[in-house]
Amino acid sequence: MPDKWVDWNKTTRSKDYRGSSSFATFMIIGPTCFFLGILFAMFPYDFPLLWTKDPISAAYLDQLETHLKFVHQSPPLIARVLSIMVGVGFLGFFIKLFRASESNMLFDGASLVLYLIGVGVYVANIVKGLRLVSAGAWSRDDFDPAAASSVGRAGGDPLTGGEIILGREDSLKVMAASNTILALVLVGVLVLQAGQWYAERKDNEEYEKLERAAGGPSSPTSEKTKKKQ
Repeated sequence: MPDKWVDWNKTTRSKDYRGSSSFATFMIIGPTCFFLGILFAMFPYDFPLLWTKDPISAAYLDQLETHLKFVHQSPPLIARVLSIMVGVGFLGFFIKLFRASESNMLFDGASLVLYLIGVGVYVANIVKGLRLVSAGAWSRDDFDPAAASSVGRAGGDPLTGGEIILGREDSLKVMAASNTILALVLVGVLVLQAGQWYAERKDNEEYEKLERAAGGPSSPTSEKTKKKQ
């Protein structure tokens, strides 16, 4: 990898090292936990769709559709807050990856990849599904449930730019599955950040052991020498 992207001389003990205790890390962990909280609030709605074998009633689908409409049609301030939180996470990654060390490239680079996957899932599946629910795609006169459940049909729907719309239950299941995938991806980000903290801790322990063995400034041998002088 080019030296302009990675500072190979930077270690976890360097002054300009941006590790797990830096403010940029909190800029990553904060939005990640914020989005996990939102997904946890959605879990009671997603659970009957994915994790039970009980038949799904039409009344439950109506209730879920009403809830999703309320979420999508919330005031613009809510969408702006979500966008700001996404941007704060990206800013934290960019700060940690500027003149990154090898540790940053390993843990923060992998975390950024997962974060990008999460944003992609959100935009491609969840936002699109919310738009369909808010537009009442399944209650229109020209929507054919039989055609929506068929395989290999041609054509598309103008509401989605020519893409094919699934049935209501299948579309809501796709959104629930997307929420689960997004939650796993975000948990992966937290695991990588925790892994960086653990790696730094072990690295500091090894450094202190070598320092004591070599009679470094923090070793008992060096302290006795200083007292004699």
